Amino acid sequence: MTRLLRMKLIFYLAIFFSAPTLLFAEGTVNTADTAWMMMATGLVMLMIPGLALFYGGMVRSNNVLSAVMHSLFAMGVMSIQWYVIGYSLSWGSDTGFGLVGGFEYMFLNGVGLEAKGSIPHVLFMMFQGMFAIITPALIAGAVVERIKFSSWVIFMVLWGTFVYDPLCHMVWHTDGFLLKRGGLDFAGGLVVHISSGVSALVLAIIIGKRISYGKMPMPPHNLVITVIGAALLWFGWFGFNAGSALASNELSANALVVTHLSAASGLFAWVIAEWIYIKTPSILGAASGLVAGLVAITPGSGFVTPTSAVIIGLTGGFICFLGVRIKSRFGFDDSLDAFGVHGIGGIVGALLTGIFATKLINPDGANGIFYVFLEGSELLFEQAISIAFTIIYATILTVIIAKLIDKTMGLRVSSDIEIQGLDGTLHGEQAYHN
Repeated sequence: MTRLLRMKLIFYLAIFFSAPTLLFAEGTVNTADTAWMMMATGLVMLMIPGLALFYGGMVRSNNVLSAVMHSLFAMGVMSIQWYVIGYSLSWGSDTGFGLVGGFEYMFLNGVGLEAKGSIPHVLFMMFQGMFAIITPALIAGAVVERIKFSSWVIFMVLWGTFVYDPLCHMVWHTDGFLLKRGGLDFAGGLVVHISSGVSALVLAIIIGKRISYGKMPMPPHNLVITVIGAALLWFGWFGFNAGSALASNELSANALVVTHLSAASGLFAWVIAEWIYIKTPSILGAASGLVAGLVAITPGSGFVTPTSAVIIGLTGGFICFLGVRIKSRFGFDDSLDAFGVHGIGGIVGALLTGIFATKLINPDGANGIFYVFLEGSELLFEQAISIAFTIIYATILTVIIAKLIDKTMGLRVSSDIEIQGLDGTLHGEQAYHN
């Protein structure tokens, strides 16, 4: 056998044995879905600096960098947590009872270019990782201007590991406890918003009110920055909800449409409510309303029609407007309304999903009570069970984590630091110079 013939034989054998792998890859990974999910991942990532600006504009000028740092640093520390253990706890094989995943994906072991659905596994991991970053960052809105940065970092890592990751597994993993019961959460009403909103309220109560809260005005220092942040959140939320279809298809298109309509309706409802009750339609109310509409539609974005989305947005915007007003009556300092918007908005959205979900939009979902009374009653009951479980679980774990940190390193800065502002004292910088 000549040398040329041997080379040809080796070449054809290589093609033969590699063909199944090539065909498998081409047959399972869809390039259009992959392109869309890379875009969706980037859109969700953009929400994190959007949140930083949204929160940063609402605090006083000597705390703006501190508020921005809460979100910015989450991109660093929570990405590492997700790489080391978070993804495995969330999406690893169930360890029993549908409560948490195992350890087989630690350090992304076994997470490569193989297909996960119709996209590469590594891309699925990164898309889900963006949710794990922004969720604990939402909690910071309740405790800005008074929490130690070091304590905040430890809180994020522990909360992400023991609250977010197990809830993600329970709600979204195919073997998850709440998913198998029949609860619906398309893009994070339970996993992201109710969990973070309730935890924000708990943390705010434990850490206490800001000095002089309720005795002196504490207005936002720059609402233009807040509106820019809200606009980035609105834009990024298309990836948040439409990306949760995990494909470029009809379902993702519908999710995009209902997301926009609900945000617009939430903005409208909040501003009209302000106009009626307070006589002044404010730009802060408009920004808060659009976020409330986005939060409310999140659990049902893959299950409801555009008309239902308008109803959900109007309801969410109005109820969240009322919700943020109760803090003065009950005396807790949810500084930037993390509970009032995300907690209450998530609860409203999850319940309304049980009313307006329809298999006409998503055959893999269920019909709400608006469409089929008997089946819808079952869905509404499961939505209520899922909400109650999320509230109880997040509350208990947040209390344990917060108390542990408070006893060991302290949660709150000293009175002197709080009065001077956290930017200069904790970070050695000032956003503005005279």
